[in-house]
Amino acid sequence: MTADLDAADLRARVQGVVDRTIARQSDVLTAVSPDLAPLVDALSALLAGGKRLRPAFAYWGWRGAGGDPDQDEQAMTAAAGLEFLQACALIHDDVMDGSDTRRGLPAAHRRFAGVHRDEQWLGSPEDFGVGAAILLGDLCLSWADEVIFGCSFAPATMARAKAVYDEMRTELMAGQYLDLLEQARGGGSVERALQVVRYKSAKYTIERPLHLGAALADAPDTVLAAYSGYGLPLGEAFQLRDDILGVFGDPEQTGKPAGDDLREGKRTVLIATAVERSSPEQASAIRRHLGDPGLDASGVAELRAIITETGALDHTEQMIDALLTQSLASLDTAPLDPTAHEVLTGLAHAATRRTF
Repeated sequence: MTADLDAADLRARVQGVVDRTIARQSDVLTAVSPDLAPLVDALSALLAGGKRLRPAFAYWGWRGAGGDPDQDEQAMTAAAGLEFLQACALIHDDVMDGSDTRRGLPAAHRRFAGVHRDEQWLGSPEDFGVGAAILLGDLCLSWADEVIFGCSFAPATMARAKAVYDEMRTELMAGQYLDLLEQARGGGSVERALQVVRYKSAKYTIERPLHLGAALADAPDTVLAAYSGYGLPLGEAFQLRDDILGVFGDPEQTGKPAGDDLREGKRTVLIATAVERSSPEQASAIRRHLGDPGLDASGVAELRAIITETGALDHTEQMIDALLTQSLASLDTAPLDPTAHEVLTGLAHAATRRTF
């Protein structure tokens, strides 16, 4: 994935936008009070890494749709603004999931709880950590808007882009709620799990960033349709790969403890498929172990074995392959810039074969 994400020096340029934005906002916050500096430090640590997928799809969506080369820097800046929306989603998602780590570091709410504990302040460290993380996520949501809509595209172009961006945020929050609902209900059908995937991840990660780039390039509806045909199945395949990595991934690669999704009780397509295909004994083991925060290595191994033995792992891999084929076929239905077409093809393969 690295080579495709680094095309047009994308990751370095995105990091430049992120760093400049954080520096500017740091001046604003510390002018209010130096006590706000830990918010900046936490965000700097979180945004020092990451795959930069959303900026990549937004930028190459713009390039593919024939964006004006004179506006290349503005397009890259707008695409980079999506990193702040992603930071908001990650920070809030970790709070909702009770996650301990993110990208190999303490999750934001754990980080702030640690500060409270170290300073021996009054009240609950955990409550303080959650409150601080929610506020940091809210700041990121605000800063995303500032970065994206501070770009100097024509007003009509920005209006089209804002319509896409508004819908993207609404779909993301809807998907997050549906995810919470699935956990509360104890999971359900594969169909319901796929609905969560579609709105929490697929549209938000690939389809809508592509549409945002296309809107900034004033692209016709044919390009938007091709991007939907490419982006939706690819986004679903991307999340299915993420679900597999959440159970079978190498912690050195993923930055999360082995089997962490099992401890969090995530009701993924992978798990829903295993439940549908399980024997009574296997179903009992899934109910017993899934969502146990103290799940040890033997419990993780038992659930992994059930997922494999029921055929859920193989079935999910087959779904990924089928979705990738569908995605790439749609990419050929619109006349796109050849370089962008090549990069988007590479990203599709990399996103579905990744190990992190």
